[in-house]
Amino acid sequence: MTAHQDVSLDWMSGDQDELRPPTDLRPEVPHPARMYDYFLGGKDNFPADRDAAEKVLSLSPLVRISALANRAFLQRAVRTLAAEHGIRQFLDIGTGIPTAGNTHEIAQQVIPDAKVAYLDNDPIVLVHSRALLAGAGVGNASVVQADLRDPKAILDNPEVRKVIDLGEPVALLLFAVLHFIDDADDPWGIVRTLVDALPSGSFLAISHGTGDFASPEAAVKGPAIYRSATAQLSMRPKAEVLRFFDGLELLEPGVVTAPSWHPDQPPADTDATTGIWAGVARKP
Repeated sequence: MTAHQDVSLDWMSGDQDELRPPTDLRPEVPHPARMYDYFLGGKDNFPADRDAAEKVLSLSPLVRISALANRAFLQRAVRTLAAEHGIRQFLDIGTGIPTAGNTHEIAQQVIPDAKVAYLDNDPIVLVHSRALLAGAGVGNASVVQADLRDPKAILDNPEVRKVIDLGEPVALLLFAVLHFIDDADDPWGIVRTLVDALPSGSFLAISHGTGDFASPEAAVKGPAIYRSATAQLSMRPKAEVLRFFDGLELLEPGVVTAPSWHPDQPPADTDATTGIWAGVARKP
């Protein structure tokens, strides 16, 4: 079965109107969510996605390691927030194509009635996410179409407000999404708007791609490959990632490479150069 067939069958897994495929998938154009799915070993991608992903991998084999490390960080961060800090609400923006160990699955292992609102502006992601939730029969998770570039609309969205009570602590999850927001769109202002709307005791969890450990060639050519895709890529140094946490209380060990944040096992030699900065912070 081809990846194209895999994707089509996923759309058929639900009979609701909202599970119908988008009218134009543009399979000939590389798509960051499908490329990320390929890095993770998934099947929901097209030849153009695989070709672009392989070009990135040819520049740095650590990209696949970074993608896997990012996914593992998501799971550890969600588990920590639920188990150690009692967070029951998760606002997951830029969720990407679903794979095993999604936010609601991890959170509900700790708190069975934990609530999760998944947000993404991409119709491909929305189709897969809604099919997953429809098939799983989960009642405390929803998928909402929204754009991170419009944080006020996210906060006012009635579908979000059905799931998330902004009067109670919330975990705002921004995993591997902010590097798709250009500086011109002020990603720091976007994050500040969202965090300002959350009550004391809420948390911000971020992972962000970086070129801090890349070769000069990869630092230039990697983002250039994404310019031919459906989204730009803005890799940022650690100092700029730290700015997202201004005014918040960073949990130990601070902003570190993703595998180094509360690792389940001793870090491998490559972990120190994994191209993903990661951190979790509490709003006082």
